[in-house]
Parts: sequence; structure tokens; C-alpha cells
Amino acid sequence: MFTFNHYNFNILNLEKSLKFYDEALGLKEVRRKESPDGNWKLVFLGDGVTDFRLELTWLRERREPYSLGENEFHLAFKAEDYDAAYEKHKKMGCICFENPEMGIYFINDPDNYWIEIIPER
Repeated sequence: MFTFNHYNFNILNLEKSLKFYDEALGLKEVRRKESPDGNWKLVFLGDGVTDFRLELTWLRERREPYSLGENEFHLAFKAEDYDAAYEKHKKMGCICFENPEMGIYFINDPDNYWIEIIPER
């Protein structure tokens, strides 16, 4: 048997990403691992409710943006107050796609990863 543990996003600017995930989704750092020579950092974020983690991987030598293909892969978050979440993300300017017919929208992080926001059903 297997259970979900974490998902990884490779990012260019760790501080910018940490600020975004805290402000946009309330995710907080729960664990960090760094190489002794400072070449990489792994920062795990959690929602304070579930055990699922988002791992942010920062590589010191990386300068160019990561290829995300057509952005068809994504994480999804359920919003307790969908309307308030929508207004917050609209104010932040991070909504990148809306699908009113399905009742969902997507935000993008500083590295252009897409994150789906869905209402509680």
C-alpha cells in the first residue's frame, strides 16, 4: 500500500516562493534540508491540517526558468471560502485561468506553476 507524501516544484527564488505560498495559500515551512556546501536547499511546506507536503527545491547554480511544458500538471487546493479566496487571489494578481462553468480557477506561482483552486463541495 502507498500513501501520498509530497510533491516537488523546482524554484528559482526561494524567498519569493516562500512569501507567495504563505500569502496565497497559508503554507508554512515545516522542514528544511540544505547541502553542506550550499549548492541546494529543500524546503517542505505544509497546510497545518494534512500531512501532505509541497517540496520546494532551490539549486544555487540554476539561473534559467524551468521548462513546464504546457502546464497541464498542477496541484489542487480546496478553499473553505471560495469567494474570499478568489477575491484575495484576484487582488494579488495571480489568477492565470478561470473556468466558471466548472466553478474553478487557477493561480500561478512566481515560477509559473499552476495551482487549481476548488470550492468545498
